[in-house]
Amino acid sequence: MTHLRSAYGLGAAVLVLLGLAAPPAGAEPSDPWVRAWGLNSAGQLGNGSTLDQQTPSAVSGLSRNDVRELATGGGSNDRNHAVALLQDGTVQSWGGNNKGQLGDGTTVDRSLPAAVTGLSRVSDVAAGIDFAVAVRDGRVLSWGGNAHGQLGDGTAADQSTRPVRVQSLSKVKDVAAGCQFTVALRQDGTVWSWGRNHQGQLGTGSTTDRNTPQRVPGLSDVVAVAAGCQHALALTSEGTVKAWGRGFDGQLGNDTTELSSSPVDVLHLDSVARVFSGWYHSFALLDDGSVRAWGGNWAGQLGDGSTVKRTTPVPVPALTGVSSLAGGYAFSLAVLDDRSVLAWGDNASGQLGDGTTTASSSPVVALPPGSGIGRVPALLPWKSSYAY
Repeated sequence: MTHLRSAYGLGAAVLVLLGLAAPPAGAEPSDPWVRAWGLNSAGQLGNGSTLDQQTPSAVSGLSRNDVRELATGGGSNDRNHAVALLQDGTVQSWGGNNKGQLGDGTTVDRSLPAAVTGLSRVSDVAAGIDFAVAVRDGRVLSWGGNAHGQLGDGTAADQSTRPVRVQSLSKVKDVAAGCQFTVALRQDGTVWSWGRNHQGQLGTGSTTDRNTPQRVPGLSDVVAVAAGCQHALALTSEGTVKAWGRGFDGQLGNDTTELSSSPVDVLHLDSVARVFSGWYHSFALLDDGSVRAWGGNWAGQLGDGSTVKRTTPVPVPALTGVSSLAGGYAFSLAVLDDRSVLAWGDNASGQLGDGTTTASSSPVVALPPGSGIGRVPALLPWKSSYAY
């Protein structure tokens, strides 16, 4: 997928599809397992324990060949969670579950993957703060917390521990979840959104929460979407990027720090191939393989060697040959064509995966070339990272 998803305040974990329990330097291309590292207070590393890890550990029972897509979300009290779409169209989840975000009919945290109730024929998944969404046969299902209408089912229920249907939306091909809102891309290139809207993150021209999908006005030629914590991005068929929502950290890329409840142009960008979003920062991968970044940068999460926020896109010089990219609360990951994984930004819980807790404003090697990694999830939760 060419988009990102986010999560709100929570724990840390970094999943990467590698081998058993060897540290990054020892990983082999033949290693089969999805891996995780970082904060593990709710079992979000999926290894059957709640012990933190600064180097990769296997997610029990999940081979990277089994996983079609991985989505990661946040939760209250560091209860990060993860949702894996398998090749057979079923979905498994693990981690924090205080709002039913694991979709198993309970509110009990789980440190091992298990099936989301009643899901099959799924084509896409996303995860936000205490909730998750899935696309099945062009329609959207959601489960977990619903304080701001983020389940999209038209109800005021506080939560649902099992999947419910999002109202009046069909022919959806892609979804991205922000902290407490969702953005959906339909096959006709239109964009729809629902959930929390206090920063204008729904893009509807208002700041009113919505518990059913609303069309984002003025967008009709979109090919990919991404969601940060309180902002969203849309990539158009012409290779330009639109943004809306919170702008305090410059994450809209329009040379302001004001919110915008309607889509605005990200400046100085064209020939964009893919878009990605961190919590309060954003990335664009250009056709020539270079990367541009903008937004919050207090921990060096833009990777440009500074800790200065950027209100318009700037180059990330150390990144070339990027195949996948993701951002978390104040850190970022990239997978390169040689199957190495680079990381940068905050590292308080070891989420950069280099065996230390030292932050870096420039990319460091988390996993070496030939690691077997192919992708990282669209959006990473608080102090958590995933790859497969």
